[in-house]
Amino acid sequence: MQRFLIVTTNCALLALLLIGLPAATREHFGDVQFSSASTGRLLMSWGLGIAAAANIFAALIFAKGRKQKILCWQWAAIFGGLWLADYAFVRGWFNFDWLKQALLWLQKLF
Repeated sequence: MQRFLIVTTNCALLALLLIGLPAATREHFGDVQFSSASTGRLLMSWGLGIAAAANIFAALIFAKGRKQKILCWQWAAIFGGLWLADYAFVRGWFNFDWLKQALLWLQKLF
């Protein structure tokens, strides 16, 4: 039961952060955007960081069995990896130019 609760909570949090947060912070009325992009990036960074920290805290304090602790650590690694990817993307270290070049190469090939 505890395993189900861990997975369900983390999946809901992941969906909230990756789907709900961008939708909520990009409010448009016609061609006018009401919220800034920096607000969305800030909320995403904090959300991913808090989710990773909460999983670490749960693994250290609340998880009783070995399997539950491993599951919490895995979710902490997932949220931490997403936070690192988000940080690298915002800083410009991680971009999709390689994908664009590969697709253009494939387009020329076929």
